[in-house]
Amino acid sequence: MDDHKRSEPRPTPSGRGRGGRAALILVLTISLICGALAAASLWSAGAKADRELAAHRHHVRATTTGPAKDPPAATRHGSTPRALAPAVWEQPDHVRRSGTVHVPPGTPQGNTVTIWVDDNGTPARPPGSAADRALTSLSGGSVATASVGAIGAGVLVLVRRRTEARRLAVWEQEWEQVEPVWSGRLRRGKAPGTDDD
Repeated sequence: MDDHKRSEPRPTPSGRGRGGRAALILVLTISLICGALAAASLWSAGAKADRELAAHRHHVRATTTGPAKDPPAATRHGSTPRALAPAVWEQPDHVRRSGTVHVPPGTPQGNTVTIWVDDNGTPARPPGSAADRALTSLSGGSVATASVGAIGAGVLVLVRRRTEARRLAVWEQEWEQVEPVWSGRLRRGKAPGTDDD
């Protein structure tokens, strides 16, 4: 072989880009489907729980019997400032009740506020809103999508590394047979491994 042939770069095994892209698209599709199913399931479960809770919650009007007092930090509700005030109200079965209820800050004595009570007439949290349910569903769906996507991507990376390692090992074995002929080191009548050098 001439010097030009000997100076050519060593050929390398070709990659399999299409298969990797198809597998990645499949993982993304599966993770999106799992996320959508998780979000739908959370929405359905939340809606059922809210319906059951709403069946045992009642809107009543209460009259404050004293001025509102700011609650301790541990009893504050989210970002909406709420104060506490003594009040009286009537249960749905017309039994008069009294206790402390959440009111807007600065509510004076004798003011009427609307509160939620349970079947016993005790102040209780309201049923969940559609906005709260949507936030929970979207959060859960996002976590499911990210989790399935991360696991799938990890599996793809491991499979690709193992496949690539096997492919390179086979290629190296084949190259040991081809290289002497390709580089010109093997003369006619000589078998691989019997080079004069």
